[in-house]
Amino acid sequence: MLTEHTKAPDFTLPDMHGNPVSLADFAGKKVVLYFYPKDNTSGCTKQACAFAALYNGFAEKNAVVIGVSRDSAASHKKFAEKNNLPFILLTDADARVTDLYGAWQEKTMCGKTSMGVVRTTYIIDEQGMIEKVMPKVKADTNPQDVLRFLG
Repeated sequence: MLTEHTKAPDFTLPDMHGNPVSLADFAGKKVVLYFYPKDNTSGCTKQACAFAALYNGFAEKNAVVIGVSRDSAASHKKFAEKNNLPFILLTDADARVTDLYGAWQEKTMCGKTSMGVVRTTYIIDEQGMIEKVMPKVKADTNPQDVLRFLG
């Protein structure tokens, strides 16, 4: 897991249209970077829709919201359209960036251990420094907690 007050590692991943998006593209803005397990699952849909409902509040704080999962661009496109998501979804198919940011971890479910995405949110400031790390967040309250942190 990365720590607060350190430089956020830059990365480039494809968005839901297949276009490359880099963290560096958002210099001068705050970035809410959230890692989630899977499109169209109940928790991930709740989290995404809550970010969408608060989107204007993030915009007022000069913050962009970026969701990252291992799902394909086509899956992201359908997920965004179905739920009217106004923010960017990025595809991290090999979990390289998810792992770099410490959100790819060992998980245990029903007695079985496997690697998977642990819902994690980073708030990155205008200079690319990590302001806040929110590990193991709750899907339904994470967006409100982030907006509250942004003041």
